[in-house]
Amino acid sequence: MNAHPAVLPRLAQLGGKEPEFHQLDIRDRAAIGGVLEAGFDAVIHFAGRKAVGESMSDPLGYWDTNVVGTMVLLAEMRRTGVRTLVFSSSATVYGNDAVAPFDESLPTAPINPYGETKLAVERMLEALARAEPEWRISSLRYFNPVGAHPSGDIGEDPNGIPDNLMPYITQVAVGRRDRLRVFGDDYDTPDGTGVRDYIHVVDLALGHMAALEYLAHNSGYRVHNLGTGRGYSVLEVITAFEKASGRPVPYDVTARREGDAAQAWADTQRAEAELAWRAERDIDAMCRDAWNWQRRNPNGFGNEP
Repeated sequence: MNAHPAVLPRLAQLGGKEPEFHQLDIRDRAAIGGVLEAGFDAVIHFAGRKAVGESMSDPLGYWDTNVVGTMVLLAEMRRTGVRTLVFSSSATVYGNDAVAPFDESLPTAPINPYGETKLAVERMLEALARAEPEWRISSLRYFNPVGAHPSGDIGEDPNGIPDNLMPYITQVAVGRRDRLRVFGDDYDTPDGTGVRDYIHVVDLALGHMAALEYLAHNSGYRVHNLGTGRGYSVLEVITAFEKASGRPVPYDVTARREGDAAQAWADTQRAEAELAWRAERDIDAMCRDAWNWQRRNPNGFGNEP
C-alpha cells in the first residue's frame, strides 16, 4: 500500500484543520461500522488495491480487498443509514477492444484482475441502487491521475518501482532511478508509443466534489468518466516533463507489456453535462506540479517518521 502517515500533518497545514484519521481494514466489519456510527452524510470510497501487474500475480488478494471489502462497507453503510456513495472506479473496465474516445455506454471487458474487481463492484452498486432506490451512487472511471498539489507538499510516492509513468519519470529526473523504461514503440500511434488520457489530481478531486453535489439532487446509480478528453503519447509526456523540469529523462525502449492498449482517452461529455465539471489543467501543469513535488521531496515521504 502506498499511503503514508506523513500526509496527515501536511493535510492539516494545507486545509487549516486536523483531519480525523482511523487506520483500519475495509474488510473489518466492526471497525468500519464503528466509524460510520459517528454519523456521515456520504462516503467517498478509495480503499482498494490498484496495481495491474500485482493483480495478475495475486488475483485472490485483489478480489478479497476490492470486492469483499466493498461488500462489508456497503452492509455497514446500510446499517448506519448512510446511502450516498462516490466510488473510485477505473477506465480499465473498458478493456482493450474499445475504440477511443471511450464513452460510458461502451461494453465493458477488463483484461486483468484489477479491472475485473472494479467492474464487479460497479455491478454490485448498480444492482443495489436498483433494488433499494433510496441509494445515491456515482462510479467515477478515472483516466490516469498524475501531478501533485501545487504546494509541493503532497504528491505521489509509490512503494518500490513505480507501476505508472509519471512517478517513474519524476524519480529518474530527481536521480532516484537511472533510466525510464518505455514499454513498446511499435503501436499504431503517431510516434509508436502508447497514448493515454492524463488528468491532474486536483481536477480529479474537484470531480469528486462535483459528484457529491450531483448526488445531493439525484438518486439511483450513475457512471461518469473523469479525464481530459485528450490523449498524450509516452514520448509527448517525457518531452513535456523535460520542458517543465529542465532535466533530461533518459529512457530505453523495451518490449510491450501484456495487456497494454495502444490508445485510450475519455469522452467526457456526460461529466460535463451532468456534473458541470471539466478538467482545467493541461499536461504542462501536470508535469510542473509533479516535478515541484518531487524536487521538494526527492525521497518522497522517505525522510518522514
